[in-house]
Amino acid sequence: MIKSSRSGSKSGATAGPSMRLLRVGEMLRHALSEVLARGELRDPALLGVSITVSEVRPSPDLRQATVFIMPLGGADVTPVLEGLARSAGHLAHLVSDKVTLRYFPRFIFRLDPSFETAGKIESLLRDPRVAQDLDHPAEDDQDTDEGL
Repeated sequence: MIKSSRSGSKSGATAGPSMRLLRVGEMLRHALSEVLARGELRDPALLGVSITVSEVRPSPDLRQATVFIMPLGGADVTPVLEGLARSAGHLAHLVSDKVTLRYFPRFIFRLDPSFETAGKIESLLRDPRVAQDLDHPAEDDQDTDEGL
């Protein structure tokens, strides 16, 4: 018997975020990116720094949202995160003009680890030993391709 996802079970730990949370997160990400691109914040640590907002993860109750960022152009991450934390209330006010929610989340800023992970993967792919394996696939791989 297949149960509906609305059956009331608390299996949220294994299930991903709901469509509503994903939609709200994307709306917040878009609005935050727009506000940061316009340079409306006057914190000294943020002046002249381009910031990429890669993801916003709202909590299930929408009371807080973790914002994953990456400063571009080699900017030092720590002062940027501190500046964003100081400006979080003002940022929330600016974003709330663009996104209407009953309860507006408190922003928590974190460095996006995916950029570092992508860099590690890229350096691994450039390794001569890995490149050799990619240039000359194993015979087993070729046999499975012929059967398709």
